[in-house]
Amino acid sequence: MTEEVTSWTALREFKHIDLTRSFVLSWELASETLQIDVDLNLSPEHPFYEAPRPAEKACFRPAHIEFPHCSRILKSPEERDVSLYEAIRALAGGLISDLRRTGEGEYEISGEFGRIAIFAERPMVRLKDQRI
Repeated sequence: MTEEVTSWTALREFKHIDLTRSFVLSWELASETLQIDVDLNLSPEHPFYEAPRPAEKACFRPAHIEFPHCSRILKSPEERDVSLYEAIRALAGGLISDLRRTGEGEYEISGEFGRIAIFAERPMVRLKDQRI
């Protein structure tokens, strides 16, 4: 049975967030959770939206995208299996271009850092100490 690909725009965790204007700052694995440190671009409809400062053109908030129970990360389909820690050390930051659910427990995030396959539970977004 083939599963349908789901865009980040259809995932409730990313409601009123523009991932295509958001930035990955770093990647970390803690207690089986992949934690992506990001600056998220929030739309005015988002409950934590704040008017941009004079030098900014949009509302950016520091946050984490968390993938609980992460079992594997691949930087490309051809990549050999390496430990999660090795895989994370090799990842860089940059502008996000897409995030999508590609199957049960399978996600793909892409951007200036390449295309990363993530095998984990459904992502959560945390702004500071808040969970969306």
